[in-house]
Amino acid sequence: MQILETVADDLARKTLDVVARTGDDDIETRMSETLGASSTTLQEAFLTALRIRKAERRGRALLLEALKRVPKTKGDS
Repeated sequence: MQILETVADDLARKTLDVVARTGDDDIETRMSETLGASSTTLQEAFLTALRIRKAERRGRALLLEALKRVPKTKGDS
């Protein structure tokens, strides 16, 4: 069901934003528990979306670090 993934991803993005702004990682756990109290299906999708978003950030950071090590050539700006 597409609405499940849409809602879960939206909540995951917003949760990660709040964590970044507040530094309170416990928000992820509290959100998961709140969702799980009403819908374990949404809770599981939320946790999956969190893992995907975190993995994406780590992957992008790795790529940026790798690019920093590439020597610039004469034509690069």
